[in-house]
Amino acid sequence: MNGNRIEQNRQVQEAYEKAHEVLAEVRTVIKGKDDCVEKAFCAILAGGHILIEDVPGVGKTTLAVAFSRAMALETQRVQFTPDVQPSDILGFSMYHKESGAFSYHPGPIMCNLFLADEINRTSPKTQSALLEVMEENCVTVDGESHPVPRPFIAMATQNPKGSAGTQLLPESQLDRFMISMHMGYPDMQDEIEIARGRSMRVRPQEIRPVCAASELLALQNLVERVFIHDNIYKYIVRLVDATRNNGYVELGVSPRGTIACTRMARARAFIQGRGYVIPEDVAAVFPDVTGHRIVLNTKARVAHVAAETVLEQILQQEKQPVSYTRNQRQV
Repeated sequence: MNGNRIEQNRQVQEAYEKAHEVLAEVRTVIKGKDDCVEKAFCAILAGGHILIEDVPGVGKTTLAVAFSRAMALETQRVQFTPDVQPSDILGFSMYHKESGAFSYHPGPIMCNLFLADEINRTSPKTQSALLEVMEENCVTVDGESHPVPRPFIAMATQNPKGSAGTQLLPESQLDRFMISMHMGYPDMQDEIEIARGRSMRVRPQEIRPVCAASELLALQNLVERVFIHDNIYKYIVRLVDATRNNGYVELGVSPRGTIACTRMARARAFIQGRGYVIPEDVAAVFPDVTGHRIVLNTKARVAHVAAETVLEQILQQEKQPVSYTRNQRQV
């Protein structure tokens, strides 16, 4: 019995080290954005999809490419423009005269990591084509379903709302993204290093793969086993419920957001080297999980209250529960 426990602890420690090898590789390219890198990796470990909203040129695409190479994932990138059609993403059926049957020709979505660049520049019809894939992990073409490879992660970038030529993503599609994050501009010292060229010594194409797709699946399975006490579950639900009863919010967080917050908290605990979730894990991921899921009302817009402010107030108002660690239990 003790031997099995020792072996289990050894495997968990190796998985933890593997995860940090991936983070270390990505950080050789993405300078000064350790927080963004960790959040994106938590979403990947939690099996979720990532939306990055920011101005052009801050490293959104570089982040996606860096993760794909560090984990040796099959990656496809599509630059979304107004003329991109759903079949350009999902694939299509072609009739073969010789056999008298139709065969499916896969689209770029058939990969491990799909990068949708500037997703809000294409039509709503094409945007909605991603809904089934992101939720069900399969593509339906002409009534036939085709599963996408595992693991499957969609990482989308979009320009800020109001930018020229953009189409707002509907709430139903935003809800499919586990987190929405902003990278922001680098600070002065990091930008000086960028100007000197020191942060470009390692390019995304030069990143060495330190984790295979099968190993990523194993990491995701370990994250699912991270322990959450009932009081932590109640804390998550209280936070979510507060978004539905806030005077500035017209549309609160859905149950899908509750699940996303739970999974992200587990992933953060794993990254921190714990086999259990503490309230600080929940508080750390809550704004990124819920910020794109709430819709502010007219009162908030008139008062110039931002979603970030509302979520910060909710975190301050809801009392954190006592941490329960189940005797410091491991994964």
